[in-house]
Amino acid sequence: MALGTATSPYEPRFDAGRICLDLLATTHPVERLDAVEPLCAWITGSGLVPPGTALAHADAEWAAAFRELRGCVDQLVRGSHTLLPASYDLALRRLNEAARAAPPAPCAVRRADGTLVRESAVVPECAGLLAVVARDAVELLTDPVARAAVRECEGDNCPVVYLDTSRGRRRRWCSSEICGNRERVARHRRRAALARA
Repeated sequence: MALGTATSPYEPRFDAGRICLDLLATTHPVERLDAVEPLCAWITGSGLVPPGTALAHADAEWAAAFRELRGCVDQLVRGSHTLLPASYDLALRRLNEAARAAPPAPCAVRRADGTLVRESAVVPECAGLLAVVARDAVELLTDPVARAAVRECEGDNCPVVYLDTSRGRRRRWCSSEICGNRERVARHRRRAALARA
């Protein structure tokens, strides 16, 4: 879809294990950050801001900035520095620049029933929200244990990257219900075809 056209709110397929990896998943199966509305839905749905936070001031530049950060994170996570070192270094520099901004400050607010809820202390700005994602990517890229747990889905035509926290680190798919089920159905069909032959 073209920038500025109406789209349905973002609905995550799954939790990739890190906010920076969740951002990468917004390209599959289609571009999900092609306009302001789905970006704001992703920002809220991913927990970058508390539910109900006003993001009416977000504009097309926000969507472009998040897509640019996503491209940098994608290049760095997938380790393509071995192919294009200059491009990798540029992505690293942009990630570090994004991480420098101050993230939005949360505050606790008491409801009428006495429970505490998290709200934004100030109106969140694009640079602060980008900083949260960029800092998460910096932590992932510099933590050898977490970095070793990064996997790419083995599903056909699925480029989703996730953090494998399963026992034994043997998870194969981004989603067992989607990509895993497709693989099991394909395997069953191959066996059935061999049995008929």
